Amino acid sequence: MEYFVKSGHPEKQRVGCVVVGIFERRKTSNAAGTLDHVSAGAIGSVMRRGDMDGKLGQTLMLHNLPNMFADRVLLVGMGKERDLDDAGFRKACEVAAKSVKQSGAKDAVSYLTHAGVKGRSHGWKVKQAALVTEATFYEFNECRGEDARAGLEAPKIERMTFDVPRRSDLEEGEAGLNDALGIARGVDTAKRLGDLPGNICTPTYLAERAEQLAKDYSSIKTKVLEEADMEALGMGALLSVSRGSRQPAKLIIMEHMKGPKDQKPVIFVGKGLTFDAGGISIKPGPKMDEMKYDMCGGASVFGAMHAIAELDLPMNVVGIVPSSENLPDGDANKPGDIVTSMAGITIEVLNTDAEGRLILCDALTYAERNYDADVIVDMATLTGACVVALGAHATGLFSNQPSLAKALLSAGESIYDRAWEMPLWEDYQQQLKSPFADVANIGGPGAGAITAASFLHRFMRKQKWAHLDIAGTAWTSGGSSKGATGRPVGLLVQFLLDRLEKQKAA
Repeated sequence: MEYFVKSGHPEKQRVGCVVVGIFERRKTSNAAGTLDHVSAGAIGSVMRRGDMDGKLGQTLMLHNLPNMFADRVLLVGMGKERDLDDAGFRKACEVAAKSVKQSGAKDAVSYLTHAGVKGRSHGWKVKQAALVTEATFYEFNECRGEDARAGLEAPKIERMTFDVPRRSDLEEGEAGLNDALGIARGVDTAKRLGDLPGNICTPTYLAERAEQLAKDYSSIKTKVLEEADMEALGMGALLSVSRGSRQPAKLIIMEHMKGPKDQKPVIFVGKGLTFDAGGISIKPGPKMDEMKYDMCGGASVFGAMHAIAELDLPMNVVGIVPSSENLPDGDANKPGDIVTSMAGITIEVLNTDAEGRLILCDALTYAERNYDADVIVDMATLTGACVVALGAHATGLFSNQPSLAKALLSAGESIYDRAWEMPLWEDYQQQLKSPFADVANIGGPGAGAITAASFLHRFMRKQKWAHLDIAGTAWTSGGSSKGATGRPVGLLVQFLLDRLEKQKAA
């Protein structure tokens, strides 16, 4: 679908649908009030009959209003005008996108971006409206049969325009749209990789996708390390996980070096566990199918690198994805096994289902040794404990650098891909003590998300580092709504955009 930003009068739009807001108690937005006046009170008449009172999330499609050039007018409930916040604005944009998608309109103009959202600019509103619309239009049909795909009816909508109040707002709106479309491409990539089943999306498949990304974008350079390469580097932790699988592990490195040569890169490291049965410490059967999503940290790195390349950001960024499966086998890790990481730290594997930290620690060491990084940020569907603590709303954030944590939190608030900072106190390291090795891979039943982050911190003592536990936010669970969310691609890219703005200001 094509997207545009313009500034024009709602009553003059020759389109399939004009989208306007209605606030609670049947209060019209400025655009809706204009259309009501032009149509001789048609909108007010409909509202007085009780079909629309402006509650948040309500929609009502009107056809053939008098004196109108548009075929349809979509009324969207915005809730109480004084209470409209980020979440409410996104909700209104979501229901609007769903209604337009289900209609027969080929093009639409939305005036929801005129609504006042406290502390938010027109550029922010356009960005959010575009991101929400793209998310609403996402469908995963790649694994349906040929006949089933042929029978799917594509939405008729081809063009969506977001209106801004004044021509002087166009530049800001277009910048917001440009950022949104770049981020949306990355989110789409992360979602599709996440939604693919484990028999298709293997470590080898991810490596091939990284190589294809380098073919599609000249700014991306891809390198893939095979198991023999990792063996030579001493990545005993990562390779211990892949021993139980017939699929060879891969260490995937994607570089986007478009910044100054002396600029230290930002490095993203994402857990690429393409299926996690738990190994010998096997998971229970219910919802095990969702363990195809255990590679969503790696998928987010792919998504972020795609967005960075699409936006052609003048920065140095490296994406690293350690990828493997975790399955039970005669050669798989056993509880009590001791493995040696690339950093030389020995690890007692008390639970083979705590494998993400094993593949991440070697990838983090590789990043530290091969790049003079400014910051390293890893992301992983690491712990069920983080889901218990934060649910599906906030990503767990841990960092050894307060300024880095603040920047990531701020980016998440701005793009509405929010995180919440958790403690990384040295006290928690006591839970990881082992009588037989340098460290245990689990820290007992208490503070599971924190001890997992503390484990990774052992490998990042000299580095500005942050860890994002996305176990609760990377996908939605259960039923027809099951699917990857693409988080935290938005947070990562906004973090880079914010850094770029600071560099320009300096």
